[in-house]
Amino acid sequence: MLKTPYRALQGCLRKPLSQCVVGLTVKPASQIARHTSNGKSESSSQSRTQEQRKRPVFLASALSATATTIGGTLLYTLVSHDEQKDDDSHYASRAEMELAVEEIREALGEDAVSIEDEILHSHGYSDWSTINIDRLPIAVTFPKTTEEVSTIAKICHKRRAPMIPYSGGSSVEGHFSAPFGGVSVDFVNMNQILEVHSDDLNVVVQPSVPWMDLNEKIKDTGLFFPIDPGPSAQIGGMVGTNCSGTNAVKYGTMRDWVVNLTVVLSDGTILKTRRRPRKSSAGYNLNSLLVGSEGTLGFVTEATLKLAPIPEHTGIAVVTFPSVKAAATMAIEVIRRGVPISAVEILDEVLMSVINKIGATSRKWNEVPTLFFKFSGSDAVVKDSIAQVQSISKKHHANGFQYESDSHKQKALWSARKEALWSMMALRETDGHVWSTDVAVPLSRVSELIDISKKELVELGLFGSILGHIGDGNFHETILFEDKQRKAVEDCVHKMVSRAIEMEGTCTGEHGVGLGKKEFLREEVGETMGDTVSGHPERDNHQASVISGDTPSSSAEASPASDAAQRAACQLPLRFTNFALYSDTGCQNVIYDPFMLTWDPCKSDQWTNALANGVIFQSMRWTGGSNAQDFYACQQGFSCGENVARIVQQSNVCSSGGGLHFDKLAVNT
Repeated sequence: MLKTPYRALQGCLRKPLSQCVVGLTVKPASQIARHTSNGKSESSSQSRTQEQRKRPVFLASALSATATTIGGTLLYTLVSHDEQKDDDSHYASRAEMELAVEEIREALGEDAVSIEDEILHSHGYSDWSTINIDRLPIAVTFPKTTEEVSTIAKICHKRRAPMIPYSGGSSVEGHFSAPFGGVSVDFVNMNQILEVHSDDLNVVVQPSVPWMDLNEKIKDTGLFFPIDPGPSAQIGGMVGTNCSGTNAVKYGTMRDWVVNLTVVLSDGTILKTRRRPRKSSAGYNLNSLLVGSEGTLGFVTEATLKLAPIPEHTGIAVVTFPSVKAAATMAIEVIRRGVPISAVEILDEVLMSVINKIGATSRKWNEVPTLFFKFSGSDAVVKDSIAQVQSISKKHHANGFQYESDSHKQKALWSARKEALWSMMALRETDGHVWSTDVAVPLSRVSELIDISKKELVELGLFGSILGHIGDGNFHETILFEDKQRKAVEDCVHKMVSRAIEMEGTCTGEHGVGLGKKEFLREEVGETMGDTVSGHPERDNHQASVISGDTPSSSAEASPASDAAQRAACQLPLRFTNFALYSDTGCQNVIYDPFMLTWDPCKSDQWTNALANGVIFQSMRWTGGSNAQDFYACQQGFSCGENVARIVQQSNVCSSGGGLHFDKLAVNT
């Protein structure tokens, strides 16, 4: 049944905020297994069949999105298969997940489910991603309608089986990894343009429609969809990551072009965010909440998108500079003056040299920092814009300027920008790797961050290049490296991302957070924001790669208690989240957690049994107990994650000896 936004939200709004939008979890980099492309390329055909899903999909864009995305609230962690436990308190065991798969098969038919190894691999691992883990989904489902997606969600919700949405599969940040196993929901069969409303300038599409196919099929209407990430991006993932592309200076990001969404929530509820007018002030702005949520709130099954008129005239200009700073300063002045450009891209001297070396274009380029401009509009507007840009470029010591209005010659002039990423990929050695990532900062800090990042590459002996959408402060760093350089590359990228955040920027301008940038998200939004939206997690079935209320295995990783003891603890009714234990005032308090599970610290059998089995408390406020209790906790490897604590001195001493372990703990003795 289709619910209105208000009816669907009504139950959510009665709950703590955390059960509607959950919080942030940072995971140690030591648990991240990073992999990069092996250079395999995508089939030229954009329309993939279910059978084609059997082989891994190696897609073109570092900019395009992951899945059809936006799955519901649940917990996500970066763990190896050995560390992950089937008896995790938030999710079903593998056996229970398999029961969910059988129910889905019975409900939707044999062809709607696959457990073939190749298909599982291609839905849990990506050679394009900078991060992968060694666990795969236990099954892949292929729904054909919104109602079938709802059926899958209801079954998985009942069985506590994680769900991972999958569409284009072109994420570079591990969005569709499956650390808890679970069920991958592949939207390959939902690839139709449902309605074209040319008079209203909008279109209704399913999630697996590629944006380039969409524009090809609607071009006769005189309209187009202006968001232009990598060529393999599909609408569902574009919604999920709030992607953009070269046109962002003029047309903005995905969020600006969504009229409404049809979404399947974690329990199978079908929600439509609003109707089809171009603007509305009625109720909550659910579109803005859903766009960019990367698998944390629901599965997009339909999207109504705005369209724009195809420009009457276009133009391309290429301007060369002696330095990145000169190029960036010129680009900022163009924007400040209000010159109506459609795009302004920067390629550094390294990338221009690579393009020449590979020979991917029909001409040779000056190997210096270069700006590529796009113009669009009426003939008069384009001519006036190019004149203004040329005038401004002289002021900033440009050492070359070329402009083309002929469409064929424009393609040749833009070809360096088009072939930039592929030229870097072609330069990679057979056993080498490529790491591509992005950040965004305020315009005034772009050249500074680029210069620092380039110097660090040289200092570390790494070969990398810079490509940027400099008009909105977003740039990409692409590094070629060998296995032995992986640690240096990780450190280099992490420093660049941290610097971007320090400059009041973001860890990602368009790639999305996924697993790859998860550790930086709390740093970016701040502890207060993270704690505000964390609360206690909804025990749900939709897997969220970006934000989560806790990390089930993080405490287990840090605790010195044995793995066997912790497995035993998971089987007891003594595992609590967001739990407040006030035992330092004696035996008068009967303590309970948000799920109303009672805990009485005065009952020695409960206390002893919990400690003896290595029970773990997540997101816990620990105010200490008797010295004997504290010391016993130390001996048994008592572990807490994301805590604020006040403990007695004896416990503090014990903690320093390695017994008592608090993860991300503030201790006031």
